[in-house]
Amino acid sequence: MKPMLFTLALASLTTHAASVPEPAAVSPETLALHQRLLVLDSHLDTPLQLTRPGWDINQRHDTQIDGSQVDLPRMREGGLDGGFFAIYTPQGPRDEAGLAHASAYGLATLQRIRDMIDRQPQQFALARTADDARRIAASGKRVVFISMENAEPLAADPELLRTYQRQGLSMLGLVHFASNSFADSATALPEWHGLNDKGRALVREANRLGILLDVSHASNAVLDQVLVLSTVPVIASHSSSHAINAHPRNLDDERLRKLAAKGGVIQVTAYSDYLVPLTPNPERNKALAALGARFRNIAALSPEQARALFAERAEIDRRYPQPRADLEVFMKHLLHVLEVVGPRHVGIGADWDGGGGVIGLEDVSQLPRVSQRLLDAGYSEQDLAAIWSGNLLRVLQEAQAGAG
Repeated sequence: MKPMLFTLALASLTTHAASVPEPAAVSPETLALHQRLLVLDSHLDTPLQLTRPGWDINQRHDTQIDGSQVDLPRMREGGLDGGFFAIYTPQGPRDEAGLAHASAYGLATLQRIRDMIDRQPQQFALARTADDARRIAASGKRVVFISMENAEPLAADPELLRTYQRQGLSMLGLVHFASNSFADSATALPEWHGLNDKGRALVREANRLGILLDVSHASNAVLDQVLVLSTVPVIASHSSSHAINAHPRNLDDERLRKLAAKGGVIQVTAYSDYLVPLTPNPERNKALAALGARFRNIAALSPEQARALFAERAEIDRRYPQPRADLEVFMKHLLHVLEVVGPRHVGIGADWDGGGGVIGLEDVSQLPRVSQRLLDAGYSEQDLAAIWSGNLLRVLQEAQAGAG
């Protein structure tokens, strides 16, 4: 999975009884407010769950048992109306075979998302525009936007971007954990020093098609170049604050301001490894590598195999504990970003089912806790409406309005 097959999917489960705080209290008034807001998340890795044998998005699951954080019952409980379901493709070799694999992998994930919608038309509906999202949510269905994380499925044939758009793609993340055929990653050594020629062409084509560009995971050089090259605002769909934790995936205050000045939005993530510094632990890494070698394809595990995997992972966490972010730390990132750029340029993209989740915010059922903390910090209902979906939909609408 992301970036290693299983470690990120399990990262949000690393809790230790001694460090777990009391759950954040949510007042009845806040819960009612949260439920009437349009609540969208800009980065859901739930398509990774759709291939699991026996896994059903209509059934309630337990994060501690099978790792999944998003399903229909918990979406309803947490007031999550939907969001951007990501076509995530692991970065492989950039030879002919690797490019062909990435192309096929991306299209297969696209089909899984469309199939989820088509099989359950009373529960889910495809959204392409901001108006679609509002209409779908008002009908009681869940909103499914489609995004791409890592543009490598387009490397063999960039014109496939139009195919994806016709099938519902609305957001394009250029790169992931390793540099690809278009751009440098924030977590890799510079290869292209930003965008290469194919990357610049891809940015222009996304603008022309009205596809929102996503700079999460991109290097600072890529972000700077995209802000200059793009004719419309862009988004960081799941990033956090470099000022709070100096991880290369996080955005510094200067770039936050540049993103906002362009009209863009940063969606703050709940990915613990980006929120708090990690402690080097070779023995833990060795144990995780051995576990990963035994469970190479988490998406194909039976329910019994999944339970065994998570039990063994819990034992590794007990033997080799790592620092874990909690709701307080997530709120430090969120409130800092809000202070820097204001509530009209901030949203939430927790990275659910892709490694997101912190102590006290383990799955989507607990989202009202964030609304309570925002209200406690002095933000208004209007601010919450902007943070939970208004800003995201505005930047999408502006990207689409600039097409042509």
